[in-house]
Amino acid sequence: MSGPYILSIDNGTQSVRALLFDLQGNLAAKAQVHLQPYYSDHPGWAEHKADGYWNAVCIACQRLWEDSGIDRADVKGVAVTTQRGTVINVDQDGKPLRPAITWLDQRRTDTVPPIGPLWKAAFKLARVEGTINYFRREAEVNWIAAHQPDIWAKTSKVLLLSGYLNFRLCGSFVDSIGSQVAYLPFDYKGHKWAGARDWKWQALTVRREMLPELVKPGTVIGAITAEAAQATGIPAGTPLVAAAADKACEVIGAGCLAPHIGCLSFGTTATINTTNTRYIEVTPFIPPYPSAVPGAYSTEVQIFRGYWMVNWFKEQFGHLEQATATEKGTPPEAQFDKLVNAVPPGSMGLMLQPYWSPGIKVPGPEAKGAMIGFGDVHTRAHMYRAILEGLAYALREGMERIEKRSGVPVTELRIAGGGSQSDAAMQLSADIFGLPAARAHLYETSGLGAAICAAAGLGLHPDFAAAIQAMTRPGRVFQPVEANRKTYEQLYKRVYLKMYKRLQPMYAEIADITGYPEAL
Repeated sequence: MSGPYILSIDNGTQSVRALLFDLQGNLAAKAQVHLQPYYSDHPGWAEHKADGYWNAVCIACQRLWEDSGIDRADVKGVAVTTQRGTVINVDQDGKPLRPAITWLDQRRTDTVPPIGPLWKAAFKLARVEGTINYFRREAEVNWIAAHQPDIWAKTSKVLLLSGYLNFRLCGSFVDSIGSQVAYLPFDYKGHKWAGARDWKWQALTVRREMLPELVKPGTVIGAITAEAAQATGIPAGTPLVAAAADKACEVIGAGCLAPHIGCLSFGTTATINTTNTRYIEVTPFIPPYPSAVPGAYSTEVQIFRGYWMVNWFKEQFGHLEQATATEKGTPPEAQFDKLVNAVPPGSMGLMLQPYWSPGIKVPGPEAKGAMIGFGDVHTRAHMYRAILEGLAYALREGMERIEKRSGVPVTELRIAGGGSQSDAAMQLSADIFGLPAARAHLYETSGLGAAICAAAGLGLHPDFAAAIQAMTRPGRVFQPVEANRKTYEQLYKRVYLKMYKRLQPMYAEIADITGYPEAL
């Protein structure tokens, strides 16, 4: 491969990657720095040192240059993509005032700003009072203002992780529209900060001057500063281009530009997305997120802690497979795929509902995970396959909700994220959805999506559509097996779709009795 190249910085939950892509979407070089996902001083908290993210970016970039031998002069632009919803508040010099509150954090506050009577009446009439109250209680800015008023008083800017890294690279408080997924006063339909009369300014303590400037994906934000160049090795003056959040970048990195293509992301949060130029609320009053393509929307359904559950299983029950993989020098996925393939489709009646973390409306804030159908035949192999099947059932349910709201049937799947490396997960997904499932042509799809934004923005490809066509392509395609599809169809319709409704009242009772999650 030869240049020119785009440098993507991908700051995920578990690692930071520095990635070099050519203009055909090939990965030329990669350096990775693993992160402690978070630390917790209190139950439900999830924080991370903000400077720790930046330090990991610097180390990853320096390793990239050392290991790749690529001429840095061939790097024509830089783009940043990050985990969503991680909040960092900084002083007027851009220095963090407290640890970042990550997207995994579950703290909430009852001390929230009041909403005016007209808005309250409107929300009551629309029957969304619960959703609005959830928004106010979950907002990190409200918690900090209520519980750390001294820090809030010193806060000059409230940034998402993407905005913080952009600042460290170019010295400006600028972020991409495509990265705005958080409890902030963002207008998801208009792709801008909310208007002055929007209810969100009443519901949140943040003020407009505390937020960064927003630009469309593909916009040149600035240039790498001398200070950032010294820390990262990126040549000073290299253009920094706005990309989007990791899920949005994954969608275009997997080649999903049309609403009939569903993008499954098998990441820490599992999602199903379609790209649409129409504003469609899959769940009423829950907006679609900004796409990595300017002016478009990602119609998304999330399964919080989705493929986190797979790692949870491996940590709790998968020591033998991990040890075997280390001994043989093979990827752990191959050993875990053996577990899956040792069990028939349907896991001999073991069914999982994957709500290890609650949602907002579907599922509700009372939701918990469940596994039913245990018998004396079941082993940890059945549990592992049931986890993968449960996640696929939940994502299929999300797809059907998207189809119902959009009126566009999904006819093919592209799958990205860490879990897509498992052939077994790919096959059972094709079987459960009853659709061909194509693995993205490379694993680093979020980084590739960021590179697409930079390539289009810098004119290295004529536009986003041309960049996506040139830089993405399907990898291996898994076709549904008809016998498996029939089994899954019955389990999905006759069992899975009924589980949450029947268990929901007991989840609320559990919360009331134990106080976890916080009594509702």
